[in-house]
Amino acid sequence: MKRLEHREEPPGASIVPGPFLLTRDEFRQICAMLLEDTGIYLSDAKATLVYSRLAKRLRALGLEKFRDYCALVSSERGVDERQKMLAALTTNVTGFFREPHHFEHLKMHVLSRRAAAVRAGARFRIWSAACSDGREPYSIAMTILSVIPEAAELDVRVLATDIDPNMVAAGIAGAYDEEGVRDVPQDLRRRWLRPVAEGGVRRFAVAPELASLVVFRELNLLGPWPIKGQFDAIFCRNVVIYFEEQTQRTVMSRFVPALAAEGRLYIGHSERISGPAASDLESDGITTYRLSRRMEA
Repeated sequence: MKRLEHREEPPGASIVPGPFLLTRDEFRQICAMLLEDTGIYLSDAKATLVYSRLAKRLRALGLEKFRDYCALVSSERGVDERQKMLAALTTNVTGFFREPHHFEHLKMHVLSRRAAAVRAGARFRIWSAACSDGREPYSIAMTILSVIPEAAELDVRVLATDIDPNMVAAGIAGAYDEEGVRDVPQDLRRRWLRPVAEGGVRRFAVAPELASLVVFRELNLLGPWPIKGQFDAIFCRNVVIYFEEQTQRTVMSRFVPALAAEGRLYIGHSERISGPAASDLESDGITTYRLSRRMEA
């Protein structure tokens, strides 16, 4: 990936105006830790973003310089703070039924074909990788229930994982403000979301039956995947676009053996299958892939 050229500052100068000193070397240390831990690459153009998001952490810790913060998150005693740093720098853009063509495809080409077998006792699993605050996996669960209303009583589960423990906690809580649920069709909102008042603010909580279908776990896509069995569908959307090219290829290749026969992989609108996975997967719709006939044979 080509890196943007930049103008060098005098040694020790801050690269972003503000009360906290952030030098070029310290910015690159933070970027290197983010890349190592998550696979996310930040160019020099993201210095202001890094500063603005981490300045809150420096204030909370009573630190005056990013030098001290880098020393902390690089040390054994800073393990918890390093996780907070990663959470602060991870982009969490999501929504209910985002890229709706994927949910229509899931309904027509996966659920409708598997419904009879699932009702007869077959196992059915979907993985929402990088689930953010839970709106994607809950959208998947609503789609499942629209085809198999009794899914909560069957061997059906949605695994929802994210690297950010704050997002995992938000998904487990399953409560969203009115703006957060605006893309949920009215009939589904009435059926699966319950109005609740939290501190005088109206929110919508997922119904227990819907929540019972989704299991949330913390997981780093670059680390081990302690996952048993294969998936009928995997959603990994608008995630690998932030990775360097080789990391994208590695993650895509790891999805291939995790797919069951007839399983589908849904990726983001700006993403493409690359590396060895490109010969193992074939297009099955808009940014939708399935195992190639050669792999299924």
